[in-house]
Amino acid sequence: QVQLVESGGGMVQAGGSLTLSCAASTTTFNLIRRSWYRQAPGKPRDFVATITGGGITVYADAIKGRFTISRVNAKNTAVLQMNSLKPEDTAVYYCTVVFVSGQYWGQGTQVTVSS
Repeated sequence: QVQLVESGGGMVQAGGSLTLSCAASTTTFNLIRRSWYRQAPGKPRDFVATITGGGITVYADAIKGRFTISRVNAKNTAVLQMNSLKPEDTAVYYCTVVFVSGQYWGQGTQVTVSS
């Protein structure tokens, strides 16, 4: 069983920045991809960004150019750098990892952007 622990959420004013981290409890050398999703109140969980084991990144249109996903393999950690935050970015952010053996989710971290 893989456990994921997210950190870095909080409250920030519009235009500000936050950095989210997702630490995995196991080595990730055979990981297929790491991703971030978010869920605002009353809305479905939406894709934000992904980075594959080979380093290919894909972003949702809503955050393209403002968010950057990266990884720190030595620390089994994925990072989501969020810049130029907007009130509509307010949501619970979840990280997820996909291995050949299955997919695992973190518990989520709240991001609140005030106008």
